[in-house]
Amino acid sequence: MKSNLTGLHHITAISSDVKRNVHFYTQVLGLRFVKKSVNQDDTGTYHLYYGNYSGAPGTALTFFPWAGLPRGRPGRGQAYATAFSVPATSLPFWQERLARLKVTTYPVETRFNDQVLPFQDHDGLRLELVASTEADPRPPTPSTEIPAEHAIRGFHSSTLALAETSATVHVLEAQMGYRLQTQAGHRARYTIAEGGPGTYVDLLTDPAIPRGLNGAGTIHHVAFRTPDDASQVAARQTLLEGALSVSPVIDRAYFKSIYYREPGGVLFEIATDQPGFAIDEPVETLGTKLSLPPHLEPHRAEIEASLPKLS
Repeated sequence: MKSNLTGLHHITAISSDVKRNVHFYTQVLGLRFVKKSVNQDDTGTYHLYYGNYSGAPGTALTFFPWAGLPRGRPGRGQAYATAFSVPATSLPFWQERLARLKVTTYPVETRFNDQVLPFQDHDGLRLELVASTEADPRPPTPSTEIPAEHAIRGFHSSTLALAETSATVHVLEAQMGYRLQTQAGHRARYTIAEGGPGTYVDLLTDPAIPRGLNGAGTIHHVAFRTPDDASQVAARQTLLEGALSVSPVIDRAYFKSIYYREPGGVLFEIATDQPGFAIDEPVETLGTKLSLPPHLEPHRAEIEASLPKLS
């Protein structure tokens, strides 16, 4: 039985300076700061979430910021780039905006049928804006910085850089239910469920890409979405039957998670859509307080004292 996955859930990256991180993703890209929490495996470190208004699955780019952490190097064996979906006519707006704000950008590429603007954040994290010819019905992320007609809709795709893809393809197809949509040159695109922006995983085998080195500006893991606890348990069983080493179910408060490393080296997570970020604060005020899972609440004072100020 194949897993009941429906696309990308969230993507988590590593950054350095926390204040620059908040500024870039809220003020430059216009994403909403939907959750201020901590890394549950290292409570002296924030876990920051940026997404659409509600932080819906498929929109949230999250960060573990470690002050002073040296830069890593995006490359083979890692999730290499994260692409956001924007309207088909929006790239000139973003080119002007990112140039004015002195964000490092690269020439627009034509990728399959879409125009793609690559750029990077202050840590060198590889990001892309995809002006897709496909319909993206997701609402724009409300922002005081970005007009709604040009605002980010959520993830378009995650690109994995790999030296060899056959074992990864087997996991995507046989254990996760993905299917090949198209390929050209060194890039193959896989999709799942009904397809479209927010579902795509691209496998990139460009030999010019060096092996990745972990550090600031690299991706920690890619999370895929599944509707509920029962579908997650079924997905875990399918992965185990495929001889993958899968973690037990871990309650992350806003979703439940299982983790495994695909054969190419990238850490994957499967996360439930429920209960979502509004479980412990109203949607209207998401991200305005430090949110802690119930088991960490008794340690709130100690945790707050150990975290750097965001303003």
